Amino acid sequence: MDKLKRVLSGRDAEEPSGLAEVIDTTSLSWGTRVKGFVACFAIGCLCSILGSCLLWIPKKGLVLFAVFYTLGNIASIGSTMFLMGPVKQLKKMFEPTRLIATIVMLVSI
Repeated sequence: MDKLKRVLSGRDAEEPSGLAEVIDTTSLSWGTRVKGFVACFAIGCLCSILGSCLLWIPKKGLVLFAVFYTLGNIASIGSTMFLMGPVKQLKKMFEPTRLIATIVMLVSI
C-alpha cells in the first residue's frame, strides 16, 4: 500500500538501496577526510621506508622488504580514497587512459 501511495503522489517509486543508505550515513566531513588521508599516507611512506631499510638484513631482508614495501604502496594508494571516495577512485583508476598503468601497478604489487 505504501508503494502505491508513493507512486500516486509522484514520489520516487523505488526505495533507496542498502548501498545508498550506507553511503549516505558514512559520509565524512572534509576535515576528517584530510586527516585520514594524511594518516594513511604517512603510514604508507613509513612502511615503504622501513621496507627499504630492512632490505639489508641478511637472509630474511628480501622477504621483509617485499612485505613492508607492498603494504606501504597499498596504504598510499588507499589514502587517496579518503579524498575522493573508493568508488570514484576505482572508476578513475580503470578509465581507458589509465587502464594499462593500473594493470601494471596491480600486477607489480
